[in-house]
Amino acid sequence: MAESSQTFVKVSASESFVKIDPERILAPIDDKIYSGFLEHMGRCIYGGIVDFDCQVKGLTNEKGYRLDVAKALKDLNMPVVRYPGGNFVSSYHWMDAIGPKENRPRRPELAWLGEEPNTFGTDEFMEWCEFMEIEPYLCLNMGTGTLDEALAWVEYCNSDKNTYYANLRRKNGHEKPYNVKYWSLGNEVWGPWQVGQMTSEDYGKKAFQWAKALKLLDPTIKLVACGCTGFDNWDYYVTQALVSKVDYHSIHLYTAHEDYYKNVTSPAAGERAIQITAKLIDLAKITQNAFDANIKICFDEWNVWDPVRANGEFGAEEKYTLSDALAVASWGNLFIRQASVVGMANIAQCVNVIAPVMTTKTGMFLQTIYHSFLLFCKYMRGEAINVHFGSPVYTGDTDGSAGDLKWIKSVEPVLTMLDVSAAIKDGVISIAVVNRSLEEDLTTSFRLEGKYKDSVETYTIYHDDVMATNTIDKPDVVGIKEEKISLDKLSSYTVLKHSFVLIRVTIA
Repeated sequence: MAESSQTFVKVSASESFVKIDPERILAPIDDKIYSGFLEHMGRCIYGGIVDFDCQVKGLTNEKGYRLDVAKALKDLNMPVVRYPGGNFVSSYHWMDAIGPKENRPRRPELAWLGEEPNTFGTDEFMEWCEFMEIEPYLCLNMGTGTLDEALAWVEYCNSDKNTYYANLRRKNGHEKPYNVKYWSLGNEVWGPWQVGQMTSEDYGKKAFQWAKALKLLDPTIKLVACGCTGFDNWDYYVTQALVSKVDYHSIHLYTAHEDYYKNVTSPAAGERAIQITAKLIDLAKITQNAFDANIKICFDEWNVWDPVRANGEFGAEEKYTLSDALAVASWGNLFIRQASVVGMANIAQCVNVIAPVMTTKTGMFLQTIYHSFLLFCKYMRGEAINVHFGSPVYTGDTDGSAGDLKWIKSVEPVLTMLDVSAAIKDGVISIAVVNRSLEEDLTTSFRLEGKYKDSVETYTIYHDDVMATNTIDKPDVVGIKEEKISLDKLSSYTVLKHSFVLIRVTIA
């Protein structure tokens, strides 16, 4: 349960309520919380957003973009996409993937133990972003890469001067700079799986110098420090070291469990991670005399992912269930509740790899998690509202796929069966409600302050089986049921067991 973003009362199942006052605004919701992530991993790029060898007429355009994938992602209205990794970036050299494709070297790839043809690189990604009307976010190689290489990449992308790498971009057919705003200082360099792993002290010193040089070259860029989970000693040290030099502190967390209740409650760890990180940033401002620092949290990898069930070296192609869709909805709720401190969040990843969108050589389908994420992307924008609600509570155990989230129960003593957030935009209030209960429908009274139009829109994701999945042959097993009801129905509205419903009411 979020601190200072909602108030809660324990009630029985028959007494559940949600109270909304549209004047109780928490914070503006940054649209960048609905951003994405593309990594050179499995079939995310090749066979995902592009298919250069496609034999099916109309499936791709002249540049090789998968048009069906583009449509599905455009419907999400993602403002930013992170690229090219991820673990991949720590042995990636961006100059391998520019210029004539026939001259680009094919390299061994050390993160996922594959081969990288480099036929999709910086210029191709920038062109795809322009086609998609998406802003790029590039991750720098702080594993095998050098500061000179990083400076060259920023120059290549952003400079309009008569200098070498700016002219190289022009030579490659791109006269105008790309003006890439967001750059991260490495990826998960704290991890033992990472090429070029560092201690927090070594990373802090190196990243400080990189940040200083990169902003000398282009003072307009926004730099993202490489954090850990948000609740790690690494995060304490890095916020202390970089508070005066960066614009965002990144954190990563994936949740998953084969047990239903552990799966749908584990996103609570993500909320606690945000709260802890926000306080670490505050502490760094105080201890480092960086009172003017304006640092937001960039949660640039999050999703439901069990790395054993969906091994990264084999493409990490998760098969998502209704249970996972509910977990993703709870992730969405926590980003709304923590809108005051989260400046960006990137679902990992967009296509095929732990992804809402899955492709075959002849088509695609939408996984269960696509639908819950879509409802947030479409409707949960504007400003976050403080919610007061009553709900039964969950009293069982908590955990994550690696057995590393047992602590949730001890630091998050109240886990509610109803998980709620609300937003207001253009006179419309959107209320996102997950009923985590496996057994009980919750008859809920929605109490709205003010006057509202009689017509109410509801969007429900439900299936009798919490393990229900979508497949290429049966793509519509789990989807969104749209319905219009009268306002008075909200006084006693049944939120189905193990379901997600988004309710939209319009101020009269």
